[in-house]
Amino acid sequence: MEVREQIAEFLAALIWVYTIIVIAWVIFSFVFAMGVRVPYSRPLNAVLDFLRDVTEPFLRIFRRLPLRVGPLDLTPIVALLALRIVGGIVVGLIDPGP
Repeated sequence: MEVREQIAEFLAALIWVYTIIVIAWVIFSFVFAMGVRVPYSRPLNAVLDFLRDVTEPFLRIFRRLPLRVGPLDLTPIVALLALRIVGGIVVGLIDPGP
């Protein structure tokens, strides 16, 4: 396995993990927006703080665009699409395949 192939696979895995993290943050923020309150828990708060700290800088880039339709915020959808498309292009440029 070539180094370029390994780097491309690592980057693709990293993009996949970050996609899952963004989806988890969207689900948690949606649940909290519905009014659900969880009891104080240090481990849960640590996870939520991690998700927020990791996703908000990326989502903030797209929050500048007018992506709100009434109460619905389309920012995460556009951000994930951009991440997957740009990530796929970069991975393809690193390792074009056979």
